[in-house]
Amino acid sequence: MQEISDRPSNAIRDIFGRDKVLIGMIHCPAFPGAPRYRGAAMDAIYDACMRDAEACVEGGLHGLIIENHGDVPFSKPEDIGPETTGFMSVVTDRIARAAGIPLGVNVLANAPIPAFAIAMAGGAKFIRVNQWANAYVANEGFMEGRAAEAMRYRSLLRAEHIKVFADSHVKHGSHAIVADRSIQELTRDLAFFDADGVIATGQRTGNSATMEEIEEIGAATHLPLLVGSGVNKDNIVDILGRTNGVIVASSLKHGGVWWNPVDVERVRAFRAAAEPGLEG
Repeated sequence: MQEISDRPSNAIRDIFGRDKVLIGMIHCPAFPGAPRYRGAAMDAIYDACMRDAEACVEGGLHGLIIENHGDVPFSKPEDIGPETTGFMSVVTDRIARAAGIPLGVNVLANAPIPAFAIAMAGGAKFIRVNQWANAYVANEGFMEGRAAEAMRYRSLLRAEHIKVFADSHVKHGSHAIVADRSIQELTRDLAFFDADGVIATGQRTGNSATMEEIEEIGAATHLPLLVGSGVNKDNIVDILGRTNGVIVASSLKHGGVWWNPVDVERVRAFRAAAEPGLEG
């Protein structure tokens, strides 16, 4: 395929020291300032995040992403307050010191500038950004790609070591505004705007991308490819055969429900199921 970026390094290998990875999600409870926050002590929130991280590490995952998933309904980037950056920086720092595996940061919705600040403060190695280039209509409204301002901010922080993993054909939204452009074109735009990895997703949290869509996105990019939703122990080997790894959340939680705590036995079972795919 045609390479349209002069940055050919493999971010997965650079960060994790391996070619295929299993990355878990730390869905932080609602922080102060979010509608679902009900006055919990900050130590209780931090401890809940730490317990999930410990379960993921004990179960054998290779990395984690810290995400403010409890802050539903999510704000647009310009409406996210400094308190979110502050609380997530503490969570990231505490987990980074204890976990001993690479961390990423995702600030919802679509906020790479706070994510870079948190990653820099907390020692994370990468950020996830749902809409890096182009635009779409999300649950939060019209959502534009933020690559230009985010990369200038990364340069300001001298944080070039923090990589960007960007979603292609983002979940939880409509892509009618770019319907005249193919998924392949949208995927190539991520590399053109200096993303370091591409994420394929389903239609919403917990839904998997189809194998056809995974292959279509993978064929359009020289960047490492991850699948970011709907991954479970039944499809993990097939997905790993087509990608460089997965980001997994709901299927590792008690009852398979995203807002429940991580179940270490589910993590162990998932890691065992993935083993044949990791060896490939």
